[in-house]
Amino acid sequence: MRVLSPLLKAVILEHLDVLERLINYVAERERLKEQEERRRQAIARRRRMWVSPWLQHRRLHGQYEKLMKELHAEDVTAFTNFMHMEPPAFHELLTRIAPRITKQDTNCRKALEPGLKLAITLRFLATGNSYKSLQYGFRVAHNTISMFIPQVCQAIIEELSDEVLMCPDTPEGWKQVAQQFYNCWNFPHCVGAIDAKHVAIKKPLKAGSLFYNDKGFFSIVLLAIVDAHYKFMYVDIGRTGSGSDAGVFNESPFKSAIEAGHLNLPEADPLPHDDQPLGYFLVGDDAFALKTWLMKPLPLQNMTRQQQVYNYRLSRARRVVENAFGLLAARFRCLLVALPLTPDKVIKITHACCVLHNFLQLRNPTTDVATLDQEDPQHNHEIIPGSWRQDAQLPDMEHLYRGDTSRAAMEQRNYLIEYVNSPVGSVPWQDELLNIH
Repeated sequence: MRVLSPLLKAVILEHLDVLERLINYVAERERLKEQEERRRQAIARRRRMWVSPWLQHRRLHGQYEKLMKELHAEDVTAFTNFMHMEPPAFHELLTRIAPRITKQDTNCRKALEPGLKLAITLRFLATGNSYKSLQYGFRVAHNTISMFIPQVCQAIIEELSDEVLMCPDTPEGWKQVAQQFYNCWNFPHCVGAIDAKHVAIKKPLKAGSLFYNDKGFFSIVLLAIVDAHYKFMYVDIGRTGSGSDAGVFNESPFKSAIEAGHLNLPEADPLPHDDQPLGYFLVGDDAFALKTWLMKPLPLQNMTRQQQVYNYRLSRARRVVENAFGLLAARFRCLLVALPLTPDKVIKITHACCVLHNFLQLRNPTTDVATLDQEDPQHNHEIIPGSWRQDAQLPDMEHLYRGDTSRAAMEQRNYLIEYVNSPVGSVPWQDELLNIH
């Protein structure tokens, strides 16, 4: 029998030692891999199983599954108060956006019903309640709510915007708007009332003073143009609260379009029962500059009787935008709280509120009539203040547009002053109403 030399024996032992360590290393890797897989499976099991028991009772006690069905069957008025929307409007909205917000079931969990998502979103918009507060009534975890509310708002915008929130794109369409203003508010050639409001937000991270406005809080800006029936025709949302007031309107696409003549406004034509051509225009308050395409009130100091009549007549048309904002805030009180969300989410929520506002106005324009200002025809059309004036309101913007006033704009306003005081342009009650005041 041949005896191995000591050197060869040492080499073999060394290789055996290396091989053993390699085998142990591979075995340890496999053990750690199996351990990690067991850990992941345990986490997955815990995630599947870790749902608070009271959340699992949603179908038995959740507000969507129980309360809303009871209200729908037994008290439609209460359902409307709860959702700020009548049942037919709720069901129509659900039918239209359901394909956009429906998710597939997974092995881990069953997807939430689209109706439940919509109900929670509408309740959030109507109240401004926190996600953590909403979770207890609807029995849906607050972190889940935070994920789908922006998605539902986006679905509402995508589904309805082109139908309910848009400007006319033809001269005939603008003339219809002007005719509505004349029929409802006795002011001719008005194609919209314009104003802007602050929407409060929590200070965004690392934003410095970018969103801090001159009223002492953080905000984004909602600029809107409204028709004679309190519907938004145009909204510009998201300008930072710290921006100059003039910049809010100066930087809007609408101003560029109207100055460039791209809105397809009608050609100038005579006012009702008159013979001198006059252009079509918006109406706004003193925050705006006087332009041929934007008429505003005269300063209150040292006004003549004719000027007072003009201010009164213009204010009847301009008041629709004040009431539209008041009704918007009454319907969607989330706009009255400083939402602790990023600006892009607040913009999306605000846009969805404007779209839903128009949707509701079109479906049933008399639902919230008590919220709006009314005029008493038996007493010289005196204003009966709407309930929105006693409630919290969106803060005003000031000095929105301080451009130069042209001679043509002043001449146009002077002609309107003469017209509303003339036999063909006056209304029967205007002198008596001013005598009262």
